Amino acid sequence: QVQLVESGGGLVQPGGSLRLSCALSGNIFRLYVMRWYRQAPGQQRELVAHISSSGAITTYTDSVKGRFAISRDNAKNTVYLQMNSLKPEDTAVYYCNAVRSPEDYWGQGTQVTVSS
Repeated sequence: QVQLVESGGGLVQPGGSLRLSCALSGNIFRLYVMRWYRQAPGQQRELVAHISSSGAITTYTDSVKGRFAISRDNAKNTVYLQMNSLKPEDTAVYYCNAVRSPEDYWGQGTQVTVSS
């Protein structure tokens, strides 16, 4: 049974930084494409960043380009989301997602709040 455990959320002032982590257990991490999504109150879940199984390919939604960076450490079974220059509109619950068709797993979410 694959499990994803996220950590690193919290309260940060505008312009600050946070690093989210997501650890996968129960299967071979390097086989999975990893994604970070976020969902703000009253809004649909949004894909924020994507990284290929090897780590060679990354993509981002336009609103976070140049500020966020997704990475993975296949030796530690962990994917990261480095978030810099945070804005109040980045406030959301952030979810980790692991995909290897037809498998699709989700973490429990971690709250990120950007406020002064």
